[in-house]
Order: sequence, then C-alpha cells, then structure tokens
Amino acid sequence: MKYNILIVDDEPNIIMSLEYILKKENYEVHIARDGKEAINIVKESTIDVVLLDIAMSNVDGYQVLSFIRNDTGLKNVKVIFLTAKYIKQDIEKAYSLGVDKYISKPSTSKNIIAEINNLIKHH
Repeated sequence: MKYNILIVDDEPNIIMSLEYILKKENYEVHIARDGKEAINIVKESTIDVVLLDIAMSNVDGYQVLSFIRNDTGLKNVKVIFLTAKYIKQDIEKAYSLGVDKYISKPSTSKNIIAEINNLIKHH
C-alpha cells in the first residue's frame, strides 16, 4: 500500500528535495505551495501525512493544522510541522493545536523519513 504525503511549503528547493526523498521511499507525493492550496488538497484527496511549514503567506501552517483538526473526516491525518520556527511558544502552540510531530529545519532526510514511518505505523 502506498501512503499519500502532502508537502506544504513555499520554498521550491525544500519541496524538490522532500519530493525526491519521499518518492524514493515509495510514497505518493502531493504538493501545496501555500496553506490555501493545502486545505483544498486535504479536502479532495486521501492524505495520510502532511509535512507542513508554519511561515507561509495567506494561510499559515497553524491555520491549516486547525482546519485539519476541526474536520472530523480528517481525524486520521497525521501532521508534522517541518519549520525553521523553533522557539518554545511556537512548539507549545503547535502541540496545543494537535500537531503530531514538530521537526525543526534543517533536518536530515533520514530523520524526516523515520518520523513519517513512525507515525504511519501508528496510523
């Protein structure tokens, strides 16, 4: 079974590198370049894990996370924040909104894959 991963980031280089490593691991990869696009994709596609940046224009990562957590049809979607924001208040806010994992950028491909695999095993 192929799992569906949604990468949400406004930085093209990050999207390209994540897409490459995830496809190599045999994941089905979807891409959103902002929060609004991410919300549309999770509404219309079956997504297992969302790799989500916080700092984006228009709709930020917190808003996307809140949308996912407030939609009962999406209760099984796992959300990982992959972000450069790494102050205590950001981390606490993320967990209070229901994020499954918080990873700071930069992070190794190996670490990101391990965290995704760990979440999927408990899916």
